[in-house]
Amino acid sequence: MSDRLEELYRGVLEEIGEDPEREGLQKTPTRAARAIQFMTEGYRQTLDKIINGAVYHEDVEDIVVVRDIEFFSLCEHHILPFFGYAHVAYLPNGKILGISKVARIVDMFARRLQVQERMTQQIALAVQEALEPVGVACVVEAKHLCMMARGVEKQASNVSTSYLTGIFRDSATTRKEFFDLIQGRKTYA
Repeated sequence: MSDRLEELYRGVLEEIGEDPEREGLQKTPTRAARAIQFMTEGYRQTLDKIINGAVYHEDVEDIVVVRDIEFFSLCEHHILPFFGYAHVAYLPNGKILGISKVARIVDMFARRLQVQERMTQQIALAVQEALEPVGVACVVEAKHLCMMARGVEKQASNVSTSYLTGIFRDSATTRKEFFDLIQGRKTYA
C-alpha cells in the first residue's frame, strides 16, 4: 500500500476541518488508501490476464448473454461512485468465453476512473478483441452519486448507455433479439 496515498488522505481530512488524530479517524487514511487502490485496480489488469486462456472453440451459433452484472465505478469528474448493471452479449464465431470472464472484463474497466459512455464501449471492444465474434452488444445502466448527492440532486435518475458492434449494429432483428433478452433486467426504484 502507498504511504503517499495515506498522507494525501490525511491532508484531505485536515483540509475539510477534521482532526485525523480523532479516535474515529485515526485509521481512515489507511482504509481510504486501500479502498481507492481496490476501486482502481483495473489500471493494473490486462485483457490477457483476465481471460487467462478461457477461450474455447465451440460450434455455437446463438447469442450468448450475460446480464445483470453488478459493478461499481468512480466518476472521473468528481471521483464519486456510480454503480449499476452491465448486460453483455456476443454472437460467437467459433469461439466462446468462460462466462465469469465477461464479468471480470466489466470489473476491469469499472475499476478505473471512468465515464459510463467510454466504459460501455471498452467492455464491448474487449469482448470483440478476445473472441472476434460476429458482433457484441453491451448495455450499462447506472446511478451516479455525482448527480444524486450533489449538483442537481436527482436521486431517481438512471443513465443507460449502449455500444454495439457487427451484427448487433447492422441487423435490426439481432439487435431486437438482444434487447428482448435483457428485458426484465434489474432496475432501481
